[in-house]
Amino acid sequence: MAQNLDLVTLFSSVTSALTKEQKSLNEADTYNHDHGDHMVQIFDLIQSAVSKKSDLPVADQLAYASKQVEKKAESGSGKLYAEGLAKAAKSFAGSELTSDTIGVLVNSLLSVEKPEEKQDGSSDLLGGLLSSLTGGGNSSEADQKLDMDDLLRAGMAFFQSKQDGESNMEAAMDALMAASPMGQTASRSQSGSLVASTLLGVAQSFIKK
Repeated sequence: MAQNLDLVTLFSSVTSALTKEQKSLNEADTYNHDHGDHMVQIFDLIQSAVSKKSDLPVADQLAYASKQVEKKAESGSGKLYAEGLAKAAKSFAGSELTSDTIGVLVNSLLSVEKPEEKQDGSSDLLGGLLSSLTGGGNSSEADQKLDMDDLLRAGMAFFQSKQDGESNMEAAMDALMAASPMGQTASRSQSGSLVASTLLGVAQSFIKK
């Protein structure tokens, strides 16, 4: 049975991970050298927002966090994450956040555009990857669904990464960022990968308990 996940725990973990990498994220930002600072601010706001509304449904927590980030984070990244949180809120309307649906949160938060499910019922590349990485499916089944029509640039990014010898998680993160507007700059791609991998890692830890 899938376990419910707590947004406060999830976003606290992301904030801690970003804080540890704040300097390297600033260095990756060749334009303003402050991307790490902005990311820590954004997830501090998100963490604080969901903490204040922790007694509400997940969708309401995410919607409130979106408004707080939109209001208080003035960076371009802040705008993107505010939009992602709003999408996540819509995705979780009337439903719970569990170890099985963590991929929905990741996709929505990073504004990943997913194609519609195929007529044969097979899932898309990213969905299969996230399912296998979080224990929601088996890797052999996910591997069978990897074809170039699924996520276009994301599919190519995944296969290229595998050819370069990266692990499944690293390749999945490359695929994820290729399908996200966060992947348009090196610094946002680096922070987006960190956000996604941290969320998935926390979900995996709940599964193993």
